[in-house]
Amino acid sequence: MSHILDNPVWQALHTRDSRFNIGIDLIKYFPEAVSPFIGMQDWSEKGQTTLLQHGDGKRKWWVMKKGEEKLIKGFKINFTIPLYQMVCTSFKDHTNHELTYRTLSVDDIPVMLDLTSRTKPGPFMDRTIEFGNYIGIFDGDNLVSMSGERLHVEGFTEISAVCTDPAYLGRGLAAHLMSVAANTIISEGNTPFLHVRFDNTAAIKLYEKLGFEKRADVFFAIFENI
Repeated sequence: MSHILDNPVWQALHTRDSRFNIGIDLIKYFPEAVSPFIGMQDWSEKGQTTLLQHGDGKRKWWVMKKGEEKLIKGFKINFTIPLYQMVCTSFKDHTNHELTYRTLSVDDIPVMLDLTSRTKPGPFMDRTIEFGNYIGIFDGDNLVSMSGERLHVEGFTEISAVCTDPAYLGRGLAAHLMSVAANTIISEGNTPFLHVRFDNTAAIKLYEKLGFEKRADVFFAIFENI
């Protein structure tokens, strides 16, 4: 039996993130300025053919789901790498009350774009902040660490865009912000989850310290129309 997190982009756009959907019933995707991800309930040849016929052929699509998909003629993969999907099964709080953070707003988008462009935590666009609950730690005017939310699935909320300026690594900033984020998600009655590259051993170690466990191997690819 499939799990709701096996196809999280589809599930999010079908439920709690449906306000963002600009696709059709069979193909759901975000505005490019929010996120490049696309979700389909059916990734078979029939579903992909529908995407070829009705999708925005000028976009590069990002897919993230359990189970690898072979793309039909008409598409090409530009990049692919395995991910782990991790779920917080037993939260271990690492809040550091000596650290100060604040909620990030649209006024902070320039510094958020700068930090994410340098640290590459995943796609972060001009409107990604609209997913909500972005928080950050500053050193003066410089944003040095941040985290936020992305996909919202029934019963689950994804923690995303976790990143720290390389000059500030090793100070527990990410653990603190993730603890704050996880506490917020849990207080709302949802379970935190996230996605991480299979080879990002430092991040995986941090997530395990916070009580996240690997739930599934995830197929990730960036593809486009030929």
